[in-house]
Amino acid sequence: MAESVELPGRLAILPFRNKVLLPGAFIRIRCTSHSSVKLVEQELWQREEKGLIGILPVRDAAEMTSMDSVLSQGVGSESGERSSKVQISTSDAHKVDGKSHPEVIHWHKRGVAARALHLSRGVEKPSGRVTYIVVLEGLCRFNVEELSTRGPYCTAKISSLEMTKAEMEQVEQDPDFVTLSRQFKATAMELISVLEQKQKTGGRIKVLLETLPLHKLADIFVASFEMSLEEQLSMLDSVDPKVRLSKATELVDRHLQSIRVAEKITQKVEGQLSKSQKEFLLRQQMRAIKEELGDNDDDEDDLAALERKMQSAGMPSNIWKHAQRELRRLKKMPPQQPGYNSSRVYLELLADLPWQKASEEQELDLKAAKDRLDCDHYGLSKVKQRIIEYLAVRKLKPDARGPVLCFVGPPGVGKTSLASSIAAALGRKFVRISLGGVKDEADIRGHRRTYIGSMPGRLIDGLKRVAVCNPVMLLDEIDKTGSDVRGDPASALLEVLDPEQNNSFNDHYLNVPYDLSKVIFVATANRVQPIPPPLLDRMEVIELPGYTAEEKLRIAMQHLIPRVLDQHGLNSEYLQIPEAMVKLVIQRYTREAGVRNLERNLAALARAAAVRVAEQEQAVSVSKDVHKLASPLLDNRLAEGAEMEMEVLPMGVNNNEISTAFKISSRLVVDEAMLEKILGPPRFDDREAADRVATPGVSVGLVWTNFGGEVQFVEATAMIGNGELHLTGQLGDVIKESAKIALTWVRARAADLKLAPAEEKNVLQGRDIHIHFPAGAVPKDGPSAGVTLVTALVSLFSQKCVRADTAMTGEMTLRGLVLPVGGIKDKILAAHRHGIKRVILPERNLKDLVEVPASVLSNLEILLAKRMEDVLEQAFDGGSPWRQHSKL
Repeated sequence: MAESVELPGRLAILPFRNKVLLPGAFIRIRCTSHSSVKLVEQELWQREEKGLIGILPVRDAAEMTSMDSVLSQGVGSESGERSSKVQISTSDAHKVDGKSHPEVIHWHKRGVAARALHLSRGVEKPSGRVTYIVVLEGLCRFNVEELSTRGPYCTAKISSLEMTKAEMEQVEQDPDFVTLSRQFKATAMELISVLEQKQKTGGRIKVLLETLPLHKLADIFVASFEMSLEEQLSMLDSVDPKVRLSKATELVDRHLQSIRVAEKITQKVEGQLSKSQKEFLLRQQMRAIKEELGDNDDDEDDLAALERKMQSAGMPSNIWKHAQRELRRLKKMPPQQPGYNSSRVYLELLADLPWQKASEEQELDLKAAKDRLDCDHYGLSKVKQRIIEYLAVRKLKPDARGPVLCFVGPPGVGKTSLASSIAAALGRKFVRISLGGVKDEADIRGHRRTYIGSMPGRLIDGLKRVAVCNPVMLLDEIDKTGSDVRGDPASALLEVLDPEQNNSFNDHYLNVPYDLSKVIFVATANRVQPIPPPLLDRMEVIELPGYTAEEKLRIAMQHLIPRVLDQHGLNSEYLQIPEAMVKLVIQRYTREAGVRNLERNLAALARAAAVRVAEQEQAVSVSKDVHKLASPLLDNRLAEGAEMEMEVLPMGVNNNEISTAFKISSRLVVDEAMLEKILGPPRFDDREAADRVATPGVSVGLVWTNFGGEVQFVEATAMIGNGELHLTGQLGDVIKESAKIALTWVRARAADLKLAPAEEKNVLQGRDIHIHFPAGAVPKDGPSAGVTLVTALVSLFSQKCVRADTAMTGEMTLRGLVLPVGGIKDKILAAHRHGIKRVILPERNLKDLVEVPASVLSNLEILLAKRMEDVLEQAFDGGSPWRQHSKL
């Protein structure tokens, strides 16, 4: 480096933003704008090595946060201001762009003169624009006296800030300067030693330290450090060598300390490398080796495939951003880290969910849908009509937010298969979600990912299984959800079944909203009462009360028998169940509302037939290439164990062997004797009611259960005691209250009904009453046994038997009014199944008889009662002879 530089009075100025060039430092820039190209051509290219330019730092009035901001010169007195743009290709890739802009720019007052060490000219294609690459060396500092424009670029009147040789010799003799020099040199040597150990490049720097003046070397050292713009400008403004050395020493020492701290941290981290981290480093090396060999088949390929799968999943933009963040986090994780597998499973779920994939609905044909319902289900005309109405609305408005249908009825009446038929009619996929026994809210909303073994809720899992976003989803047994400390699943279902909310359903595992508005929900339940009212309000209840005996017969002949034969590998050639035998099975062996027990009994017959057919085929069978022998002859020969002679006819050309598989086709026809042999003795008969009502104190009631309507006998007896009431039969609070009301009513009217002598006012004098509901293992409760209890007590006190062909239902008040009850259709069907001929109903339940099939009503006598006296009048043979004496 030259000892001194003679500067001209005016220099062309090249502005630098966010960067300061210090004397002795080198920088490489690429000039592409018109102003910078003209400056290089006129000041450097044409003058060759004699050309000098000035490098002047610039700053915006506002805080400079971007390196690509627009720079306006904003100085000079001439009107023809031009823009200049210089792109500086350094390690920091700083850019300076000067364009006409109202932004205010502050020019620094001091700069550095620079000369070009290397120039190269290029032409961009296809634009033909000329560019220059220039390597500049900083020479000395100068002060700006005046700044103006000259053609396309700026020029400045300057004055040199360098000391003369005599002035520098005088400063070098200053004791303070000598002390600062020694301190700087020691710190610099220490830094060079550290760099020699790390980078093996300290030799050349050590030579410079021995040859160059220290005040010049300070600029060179500092120029290679990372500093803020303020620190760089402060170093540029340090004209005094002592101040310059002081600041340089501080910066070198700071750089040295940062290197030492980094080394200390590195050594500490390397010393704490665990076994898993070492394995990770080894796996990274192994991965690099496999990549070089072209044998990279590890997790990288799996993650790339997962990313492609996520891209094709069609996620909404906000969810895609969330998934990208999770994927970037997963890529940074080593596979041995505990959270790696959970993050990967989560991303695979996001990729597998059907965000936009939907089933293409076929054109809805209501006639075909009706035929399909009639083919799959016998009877249920009211239910089918409601489903057809639902499908008709879907046809007219496919995006309609229809009601959630809830099929309520006893087991085995076809609730689930109806939901499947809706899916088939719409051409959508069907998924069943079982809610029976669910007590954890997380089964609906999913578990949070912070828990071990977390998983999404059943709804999200079901959508993943069917892989479409618009299936028909069956929420089965919705009345059997419970609640405990883990939450209330029924409350979580409120959001799912609300069309105004389920378009942004938030599963705790997903933690992103999912649209459930395209799903058609159908629910099933055995009872309405356990369903919370807010949840029930979101559904339309459709009741399926059960089947009559005639409907069961038709279902068995058309659906159950063909299905049972197919399930057992049989057909009508092996087993025939006549219609009369099916009637006997219905009357003697099944009395439930549905048809599941009927199907089980038919399956028992099929199993017996399967055993017989399998034994015969093992003993003897006839090939299709052999003439059949007469069945009686064959049976006799087999029974005697004699040898048989068979005439074998010539076989086809392609047959070389005679098969040993013979076939006997003796059809098994079920008869009454076979029924008793396979199914056992009959479980029910029509004489049950007559036998049990043969003594006073017994009445026949009709009740509703989870399995449909049932006949309930009520027994009452008296014994010596103190007038107490005893109740047995596993009864609930409501039915216990009904018993107390019934006894109070009977005691109040005992004299009027001639249940006690006139002189005795207390009918319970000296005796206790015991009321029992048989089948004590079955819980019983409800408000429909009042009239039955009164009738049993009146029968007990009067010692008259209730008619065996009469059953009753209804609640009563303390004044004797008969109140209406629910489940009328189920109860009448139950009476019909048990052979009851007369049914006493509350008068206000007359409207409910519309739902009862006409074939059932034609076989029953329906008696309506408004007051309790009406019930007693109809319940006993010959009416109530004591009613004429009643004062009521």
